[in-house]
Amino acid sequence: MKKVLLEVKNEVAWLTINRPEKRNAIDYDVMELFNEMLTIAEERTDVKALVVTGNGTEAFCSGGDLSVFHEIYTKVDAEKMLNKMANVLLRLFFFPKPTIAYLNGTAVGGGCEIATACDFRIAAKNVKLGFIQGKLGITTGWGGSTYLLERINRNEAIQLLMAAEVFDTEKALRVGFVDYIYDNAELYNWLSRFTKQDLGVLLAYKRRYSDKYDKELIHNRVLAEIDNCSSLWETPEHHDAVARFINK
Repeated sequence: MKKVLLEVKNEVAWLTINRPEKRNAIDYDVMELFNEMLTIAEERTDVKALVVTGNGTEAFCSGGDLSVFHEIYTKVDAEKMLNKMANVLLRLFFFPKPTIAYLNGTAVGGGCEIATACDFRIAAKNVKLGFIQGKLGITTGWGGSTYLLERINRNEAIQLLMAAEVFDTEKALRVGFVDYIYDNAELYNWLSRFTKQDLGVLLAYKRRYSDKYDKELIHNRVLAEIDNCSSLWETPEHHDAVARFINK
């Protein structure tokens, strides 16, 4: 079974991270497949919207797979990994069709970065969220802080990033990180409001939505974010925090 699945239902492409045994953590295979599935969803004319979610009910995505990435020690190697996923999320941020993160379970670290790259974030009830990178002695590195500062109030955004705390869906709704708290049936009903429109209409409005952003400027901010994260990656503080996490 592939680590990332794509299924089209009722003109909506469901991109599912399929590693429930790893809480849908991201490794290099997931990065490659995620990008491939974006290409398919973009090119298919029977797809009007894209939903990104995780397999199971426990986790949307727990971020980077530390059992793989703990072997990265240097700034140079960290930059390579961060750039790889950052490029995927930059593409997701500027995807030509409406994008929705369905937070079916816990979304922490890089999982929140993926969600932030989507146009909308809809959560199931009682899921936990958090930009917890600070607890590992690093910052966001896939573009998450760049996108979060565009998505919600800047003061609310910087507090979520600096505190590195886990928060619930009620707080997420209050600060604007989550748009709605829906179960599956409610999500399908909400999606149908858009899919009943012609694809050309949705594409045109998505262009207007994305016009706000200077792609080169956003990309440069993401590159600065990668530089920050990779510099912190090679510090003893980060390596010690990862060791504690793996050994707990």
